[in-house]
Amino acid sequence: QVQLVESGGGLVQAGGSLRLSCTASGSTIGVMGWYRQAPGKQRELVATMGIGGPANYADSVKGRFTISRDYAKNTVYLQMSSLKPEDTAVYYCTATPVFRPRENYWGQGSQVTVSS
Repeated sequence: QVQLVESGGGLVQAGGSLRLSCTASGSTIGVMGWYRQAPGKQRELVATMGIGGPANYADSVKGRFTISRDYAKNTVYLQMSSLKPEDTAVYYCTATPVFRPRENYWGQGSQVTVSS
């Protein structure tokens, strides 16, 4: 069983920045990443990263968001810059164990609100 604990959401003005963090425990993690879900919309990929990269980004966030990992801490980060009101959503961390690649785990979700 994998536990994911997220932190770092909040309210920011358009053009501002936020950083999300997610720490995994309970297993060695292969792929980690972030998805988001805006009100009335389906959950969508934001960014993912395997062990050693490369990173994979949604077109809507390329050039503005950066995913990174601290393997020693089993933590994934999402640095979000030049935020837009349309980035407003609940952001979910996701993780797949290295030795159980068919399993996928989700964090509790972090609200990110970007005001115009």
